[in-house]
Amino acid sequence: MSGPVLVVVDMQQVFGNPASPWFTPKFADAEAVIAGMVPAFGDRVIFTRFIAPEQPEGAWVPYYQQWPFALVPDDDPIYDLVLAFRDTGHPVVSEPTFGKWGPDLRAALDGAQDVVLAGVSTDCCVLSTALGAADAGVRVRVAADACAGLSDADHQRALDAMALYAPLIEITDSSSVLSGLR
Repeated sequence: MSGPVLVVVDMQQVFGNPASPWFTPKFADAEAVIAGMVPAFGDRVIFTRFIAPEQPEGAWVPYYQQWPFALVPDDDPIYDLVLAFRDTGHPVVSEPTFGKWGPDLRAALDGAQDVVLAGVSTDCCVLSTALGAADAGVRVRVAADACAGLSDADHQRALDAMALYAPLIEITDSSSVLSGLR
């Protein structure tokens, strides 16, 4: 892929539905910003999904004991992307880990070394993905206004932690990213 790739992290029902135990309060705000970004990236968009493992191992065993509702097959509706991002034709990478960086995302990037991250939650899956990609030598920009955390304070703490990795990770906003595409 030529140019930066927008990687949209975990914009799924399980995080966007207010009835979900994993609801991210400012999900809708992030969703609106991301919806405005996707067209500008054209075919350079990849979505990710968090899914449960078929059989949790290690520290994931007590995790799913705490969150048993989430230990369902990956085709369960809770793991669907929200309607705005379903059936877009863009690749979808599903991982049973917080960080989505790995062989599947690397392959979907098709050699691109410049990603813009957006999605939820800033303080979990976005943070974990950013660190993995940066460790792999990928340029990472996090569009802060296109992300949402479990609280405003958690969102800011995660942004501050990622900023410590500069220049590998840059904290920016959607306007700056989009103006750089023109």
